[in-house]
Amino acid sequence: MTIKSGYDLVIRQAKMLVVASIAEVDIGIKDGKIVEIGDLSSAKSFAFLNAKGLHILPGVIDTQVHFREPGYEYKEDLSTGSAAAVLGGVTSYFEMPNTNPSTVSITNLQDKLSRAAKKSWANFAFYGGATVDNIHILPELEQVPGCCGIKVFIGSSTGNLLVSEDKLIKEILRVTKKRVAFHAEDEARLQERKYLVTKDSTAITHPIWRDVLTATMATSKILSFAKELNKSVHILHVTTKDEIAILGNYRNLATVEVTPQHLTLVAPDCYEQLGNYARMNPPIRDEIHQQGLWQGIKDGIVDMIGSDHAPHSLEEKKRPYAESPSGMPGVQTLLPVMLNHYNLGRLSLEKLVQLTSSNSARIFGIRNKGLIAKGYDADLVLVDLKKKWKIDKKWLASKCGWSPFEGMNLKGYPDTTIVGGNIVVQNGELVGNPAGKALTFL
Repeated sequence: MTIKSGYDLVIRQAKMLVVASIAEVDIGIKDGKIVEIGDLSSAKSFAFLNAKGLHILPGVIDTQVHFREPGYEYKEDLSTGSAAAVLGGVTSYFEMPNTNPSTVSITNLQDKLSRAAKKSWANFAFYGGATVDNIHILPELEQVPGCCGIKVFIGSSTGNLLVSEDKLIKEILRVTKKRVAFHAEDEARLQERKYLVTKDSTAITHPIWRDVLTATMATSKILSFAKELNKSVHILHVTTKDEIAILGNYRNLATVEVTPQHLTLVAPDCYEQLGNYARMNPPIRDEIHQQGLWQGIKDGIVDMIGSDHAPHSLEEKKRPYAESPSGMPGVQTLLPVMLNHYNLGRLSLEKLVQLTSSNSARIFGIRNKGLIAKGYDADLVLVDLKKKWKIDKKWLASKCGWSPFEGMNLKGYPDTTIVGGNIVVQNGELVGNPAGKALTFL
């Protein structure tokens, strides 16, 4: 056998998914790239990593996080948010524009990219935010290296980004080239139903106020505009079986994202148990809609999983419902929760990889991500599929200090995370230094 030499890192005896079957392989890494997959037992390398008994997966690409920097660093920042990401097996993320200032100009976008380059543990890209006043600069904004696209809130949520007029939504689609991502709740209906929120309301009001029709009206509108203009759209955090049914007819135009929260938590139980900690937009719904999301995964309508990591402080969440903000952390728990669903037989390992990595890389055109293959970036996560454990506060790295999944018993654990060939998490602990780089797009 020819002796391989010159690797920076060799991962030994990892279990890898190969055409729907599992094979034990060694992986050679050089200059941040995967350069060999096979038997490297005689290889020379700067470092070796024993992965015996562990499965190796492409690093998770979390396509929806709110890391709150700049402006709200008391909730989260790019360092703590990305640390939570890699501890959970996330090697790349798309960060949302509703910070302070919002990411609505080239200057603000470049500021975020500069901050992340200095402190992010994971690879990064940022959404530009659409407003009623910046539509004319969106074509230039979306072309900034490190921008993953434009995000549009057509219903109000956290922050002040809102574009609800039909003619303006259409104009955004007309002027942009990349796939536009939408928070789909109908603003007029939200305002009409806000009378339901009183000073005595509790969190159980949330899915009543922001009801199913609020979501389906907005999604249907976006899809009609996409069809009219022949433009591609991405619907974030879909929550209803009704939307899944509609989206199934628009596979040529629309891609679909769901969250682990909506696949795991169920109303009204979550509101009774967690109160405001279960509050997010769009809301957690009942079991019928959760089953609809799982059916959407089975039918291939759902394309990807995004955490919608949206931390708020404990103090904020403890306020009365009418004053408490929507959102919950989730970047660190995305993969563990989905591994648990895998172990419960709700999806295959192949489907899990598609939903958490390869589909996102393909749909958004992320260069050299989403696959374990020669020439691809060495963004990898080693998982122990058999490990049983409980999420506890000590494991959580988010600055907000809480999780709706705290105390949950799981099977499946992210043991080691590698970003660009650098081991940043080993045995569930942060090691080394931040190694994230801006994502590049085809």
